[in-house]
Parts: sequence; C-alpha cells; structure tokens
Amino acid sequence: MRSPVLTGEMMRLRAIEARDAARIWESRRDPEGMRLTGTTTSFTRAQVDDWAATIADREGRYDWAITPSAVRDGALVSDELIGEIVLDDMDLVARSATLRLQMLPDYRGRGYGQEAIVEVLRFAFDVPRADGGLRLHRVSLDVLSINPRAKALYASLGFVEEGRLRDAYRDGDDWADAIVMSILEDEFRSTAS
Repeated sequence: MRSPVLTGEMMRLRAIEARDAARIWESRRDPEGMRLTGTTTSFTRAQVDDWAATIADREGRYDWAITPSAVRDGALVSDELIGEIVLDDMDLVARSATLRLQMLPDYRGRGYGQEAIVEVLRFAFDVPRADGGLRLHRVSLDVLSINPRAKALYASLGFVEEGRLRDAYRDGDDWADAIVMSILEDEFRSTAS
C-alpha cells in the first residue's frame, strides 16, 4: 500500500523508496537504536536495498520515511530520511494495527518522532483529512522496559499500558520486558481536538 504524504510543522512523511537504503542501512548499524527496539536480526546491505525498493508496494502496511519539512524558496531543504514510522499488522475487520518508530541517532529527542506519531494516528483514526484515512479503532505497540524515554513519549500522546510480556526480548546477556500499549480512536480524538 503506497503511504500517502503526511506533513506536520517539523517533519514530512513520505513512502520509503529505494534511495532511502543508505540511511536505513545506517540505522541498522546503530547499536543503541537496535537495542532499544529489540532488533536482534542481522541484515545484509543487499537485504536492506531490496526492502527499501519494495516495501512501499506491500499489502497490509504503511511504511513512511520521516524527513524534515523545512522549506526555503518554495522547495524542501532536505528530503533525506531521518527516521521511519510504520503501521503494520493491519486488521481492517477489527480495525486495528500496530505502530513502530525508529529515529536515526542525531534526530532522537528533537520532536520529529512525536510529530510523526501524531500525524500517523490522525491518518489511522481518520481525524478529518483530505486523504481520507483508515478509520481504525485501535493502534498498539510494544515498547521495551529498557526504553523508559519512549514509554513516556507514548504515554504523553495518550497510549495506555495494557500489559507486560515478561522477558520477551534479549538485551545482551539479559532480558527485557515488552510493555504493550495502545490508543483507541476516541482517546486520540479527545487529545487531538
């Protein structure tokens, strides 16, 4: 499903494209980012290249490149990927999906991720938009217990902790819990007004 362009004040979301492979490869080489997202799979550069070139056309998911939205003289200053955000595990009967976010190291904690989540939730819950939206009822995510900063961000946006999957992820020689959080359409609408 081709991801529509979504724009906020600081960032712009567009479909991931083949040209994003180098930046995605960079994110897969970031040990802290991989640790905080619980990613233990190793990827080859060829796998990343193939994924970036084909992900936009896969069914049941929306994958966006997070890019700066700064404009100078009527043109974007940069269209380079600084992070990615995904809605996947779509169930249009249950009207639910899962969300995942990863920012490149230099862009963490600067507000881009927060704004990207809000715009994706607007699209997911169809808070009046020109592009329609999905009309979902529920969006969920897992956040690792070793990532309290991300958990606080999600909670500040209205996500509610539903439970905990104990020792669900490896953290080196240790384990980390997966904290399951979700937000419902009416909860988002009450905060988005």
